[in-house]
Amino acid sequence: MSLVSEFKAFVAKGNVVDLAVAVVIGGAFGKIVDAFVKGLVMPLVELALPKDIAWEQWALGPFKVGTLLDATLNFLVIALVIFLVFVKGMAILTRKREAEAPAPDPTKTCPRCLETVPAAATRCKHCTSDL
Repeated sequence: MSLVSEFKAFVAKGNVVDLAVAVVIGGAFGKIVDAFVKGLVMPLVELALPKDIAWEQWALGPFKVGTLLDATLNFLVIALVIFLVFVKGMAILTRKREAEAPAPDPTKTCPRCLETVPAAATRCKHCTSDL
């Protein structure tokens, strides 16, 4: 098998295509989260902090500690927003769906043929033995 045909087979696999789609969607989603944090969350954080703080200007000699501090704070806020909105939000939605799902029909197992039959049955539909 040639290198080109092996590459075509590799790219044609579903996993590679799924990964490519996930990367594109992840990039777009990252922009949405970034806009949400910069437009809504960070202004609220800045209201709680003193006005004269300029994180980016903090330095220890040649090391720009403020830039690291700013990036760390930004990461923590983004991680918190993603956790609260998506992880906890999805958990709440999942619980609601589980609560709304109808209970499965009650069944029992026939002692003679070990097939599953409705719980209200008095005779097995598979082996016709009395239950």
